[in-house]
Amino acid sequence: MKALCYNGVGDLRTEQVPDPTILNPKDAILRVILSSVCGSDLHLLNGYVPTMREGDIIGHEFMGEVVETGSGVKKLKKGDRVVVCSILGCGECQYCQDTQWALCDNSNPHAWIPEKVYGDLPAGIFGYSHAFGGYAGSHADYIRVPYADLGCFVIPEGLPDEAAVFASDALPTGFMAADLADIQPGNVVAIWGYGGVGQMAIQRAFLLGASRVIAIDREPDRLRMAKDISGAEVLDFSKVDVQEALREMTGGRGPDRCIDCVGMEAVSEGLVRREKARDGAARWRVSIRLTSRRV
Repeated sequence: MKALCYNGVGDLRTEQVPDPTILNPKDAILRVILSSVCGSDLHLLNGYVPTMREGDIIGHEFMGEVVETGSGVKKLKKGDRVVVCSILGCGECQYCQDTQWALCDNSNPHAWIPEKVYGDLPAGIFGYSHAFGGYAGSHADYIRVPYADLGCFVIPEGLPDEAAVFASDALPTGFMAADLADIQPGNVVAIWGYGGVGQMAIQRAFLLGASRVIAIDREPDRLRMAKDISGAEVLDFSKVDVQEALREMTGGRGPDRCIDCVGMEAVSEGLVRREKARDGAARWRVSIRLTSRRV
């Protein structure tokens, strides 16, 4: 099959590689229909994740068709159209039982590597280096999915592939960011970065009751989408002082909640200030200056 393979910093190549096979009874093999480019793929391409090896297949946000299942797979059948969670959970360890899938005890055989950085043992992730399990990614014709009954979700009839694929990563990431921000009804929310994750965070903020959402970016197309499709107010950080603009838009208070959906390569300089609002409550003021790198 063909796959997009990492061959060093800034070096991706389409190569012929062996087709995946069932290695465990709980595995499924998928024919990849769509595989989205996630902003965090840039972490690999730009050399920020040192545990990549030449020939590794990247990609972790995808959907596809089940073409083969292991003997232990009970919920899927050949021909099912599924979207797959980018993070692997076994469903049986204590973390998975507590729905903390990203800390799964069993899906990352190399968890000791990132433990030295993060201080804990993270789960496996498709196509995201040997520190996160060394699993082949989804930028390929086919992919092996471990723990398939847990990570594959059958897509309802009538829902197009292009809509379903984002449930793999961008949608839950943006939704969880808004959930962690503890948005309350009536809050004003500022969101930096209007890529896929930023779009989902805006939608979730409104669902949680935000009265206003302010999207901050510099790309005209993104700002137009944020305004016309997501219903957000917009700021172009290349043309205004974001901190001063946010104060002006909120009567001097600043936003109640701030969410960063930018990504580490795009941030070159940041400033966070904690100030007293007129009512005496402490609020965070965030000003971020971005580089010219386009994602």
